[in-house]
Amino acid sequence: MRIKDSTRVVLGLVLAAALLVAAALWLGRDTDGSGRTVVRLRIWDQSFVSAYRASLDEFERANPDIDVRITLVPWASYPQKLRLDVAGGIADDLFWTGLYEDYADSGHLVDVGAALGADAAREWDPFAVEQFTRAGKLWAVPQFVDGGTAVYYNRELLDAAGIEPGALNAVRWSPDPAQDTFRALLRRFGGVASPPYNAANDFQSITLPYLGSAGGELQHDGKFAFDTPQGRDAFGYTTALIADGLSPSAADTAASSDFAKNAFLQGRMPLFQSGTFTLATVAQNARFRWGVALIPAGPAGRVSANNSVAVAGNSASPHPDAVRRVLGWLGSPGGNRYLGLEGATIPAVLSQQQVYRDYWTRRGVDVSPFFDVLRGERISAGGGPGFTAALQAITPIIDEMYLGRIPVDTALARARAAADAAIAQR
Repeated sequence: MRIKDSTRVVLGLVLAAALLVAAALWLGRDTDGSGRTVVRLRIWDQSFVSAYRASLDEFERANPDIDVRITLVPWASYPQKLRLDVAGGIADDLFWTGLYEDYADSGHLVDVGAALGADAAREWDPFAVEQFTRAGKLWAVPQFVDGGTAVYYNRELLDAAGIEPGALNAVRWSPDPAQDTFRALLRRFGGVASPPYNAANDFQSITLPYLGSAGGELQHDGKFAFDTPQGRDAFGYTTALIADGLSPSAADTAASSDFAKNAFLQGRMPLFQSGTFTLATVAQNARFRWGVALIPAGPAGRVSANNSVAVAGNSASPHPDAVRRVLGWLGSPGGNRYLGLEGATIPAVLSQQQVYRDYWTRRGVDVSPFFDVLRGERISAGGGPGFTAALQAITPIIDEMYLGRIPVDTALARARAAADAAIAQR
């Protein structure tokens, strides 16, 4: 029997609708048949899986009706995939975030204050709380903070150059040669190791500390503000280090974000400026004596950023109560402490940050420079609607500046204009 085309279309629509309903039921069902509510947590770093699994196992023992599963999406595709999944209504129930403003403004995030109560934030790093607060509301539960930026040093290369580690804590950089002592210290590595330091287009480890210690800002009142005399001093200094052979070629560091880190780990670079996110890698792979020192002070002193990562709740989750309970656990001292037990990162719960320090003390590593640098002024790592698009617009221009193809003042003016245009077009 032949089926009419119109009938075939109707049957096709009915079948498609049935499949969609079945898919929705499948995605929301408990796949082990036990009746437990399945909640999914999306992160971007494999090294955190074991710590989160240990924390969530403890949560599940106390909450046997909830099954929390970890979804790993590598950072290279994480931001774009998250945007698409949130827009498509298929994002995980909980997910890591750093730049959250677009999601908050579009109503895609759980109001943490309403879900957990105002008192919950009192236990968390205040700068992390500030980072994830917008329009008077808290939109994510802080998980860990990076701490400040510091300088990893190769003790054997310092000895060869006749430099005591304590000398690193006293150096200053300045656009005024009469005030600058950092460049002279770097030159003492001539014949020992070249290049000695890692100035590059590295947003968190180089750009923000130099911009801040020059007295500049990345943003002011929500607008980009790095095209200033202070900004020109900061970028002028770091680009000159490359031009003078005191830092690697910009072509090398642009081709691989790990170029300088690998040079340090291979014992070829005596000084490597970075954050706590590099600490475990250095501890595992360095085959020489090493330590950590303060970053060079600038005209405005030592200034660093202290970025943080948080877990946001998906407001479209079909399991709002389970999401609320998991958020409460991950923001509690008991749930958050697991992130610091193996020295992977600094917990955002203030009472658990000593867990991280104790771990590295047992390993013979003094991590105080990462904390001491934050006692003074800090520079904001920026944010706001369209911030990711703005950074994408800025990066190739700054790359060209470091390659020596665009003068610093011209590059900064172009970069600011490109950032403003990217935000206006979002």
